[in-house]
Amino acid sequence: MKVRLGMIGALSLTVAACGSDADDDDEVTAYCVNQNTYQSDGSYQVIDDDYCDDDGYHGSHGGYFWYYGGAYKGSRIYKGTTVKPKGAHITTTSGKTLQRGGFGSRSSSGG
Repeated sequence: MKVRLGMIGALSLTVAACGSDADDDDEVTAYCVNQNTYQSDGSYQVIDDDYCDDDGYHGSHGGYFWYYGGAYKGSRIYKGTTVKPKGAHITTTSGKTLQRGGFGSRSSSGG
C-alpha cells in the first residue's frame, strides 16, 4: 500500500508541475504582415497594424494577417507563427492588446 501511495504522490507532483506552466504570463508581440511579401527564408515584411485591424481589408483583400512572436530584423519578421498562442498576453507593435493572458478573449472596438 505504501508503494501505491508513494506513486500517487509522485504523480500528483508531476501533474501539478505540468499544470503550473507559465503560459498565462507569456508576452507575445503580434506583427501585421502581408502574405505577398513571403520570402524563401520564411520571413514576411511587417506592415502597419491598420491593415490587420480593419475588417474591410480582411474581406476585400485577404492578404493581411497577424504573425505571432518570432524574430524581428529590419522590417521583416520570421520564426514566428500564424497560430494565435493560447494563454498568452498578445499586443501589437502599436501597443494594442489583442488578447489578455489566460482565456484568449480578443478586444475590439465598435463603430
